[in-house]
Amino acid sequence: MDKDLQYYQGVGRRKRASARVRLYPGTGKITVNDLPVDEYFTRIADQRAAVLPLEMAGLRDNVNVSVKVQGGGVGGQAGAMSMGLARAISHRDTDISQPEQHLRPLMRRSGFLTRDPREKERKKAGLKRARKAPQYTKR
Repeated sequence: MDKDLQYYQGVGRRKRASARVRLYPGTGKITVNDLPVDEYFTRIADQRAAVLPLEMAGLRDNVNVSVKVQGGGVGGQAGAMSMGLARAISHRDTDISQPEQHLRPLMRRSGFLTRDPREKERKKAGLKRARKAPQYTKR
């Protein structure tokens, strides 16, 4: 790590959610919007999805993570945090000079660096939802 760089940063997005992730050297403490990760994400699946890049990289106990997340729902926020973590790990990876520890290809293969482009489709005039039409009555 550079002398003047205290952390590695990554931004992740999923649906309408956006997460700014900072990776510090530390002991494994993860905070999301100033709350511990298990308090912010109450569902186990969301907790697991949010920290999966850290566990795959083997950094769960070596770094502290600070996340600011906004917009969207809880599931989208967990996905955004996951992508932000993977990007921060990739930035950290470019600073490390040991070739056997490159983690960016692992993050890429696992799909954490690819933005999921799916968004909610807008409602159209004359329809009940984006595509559902009112029931047709012949008589």
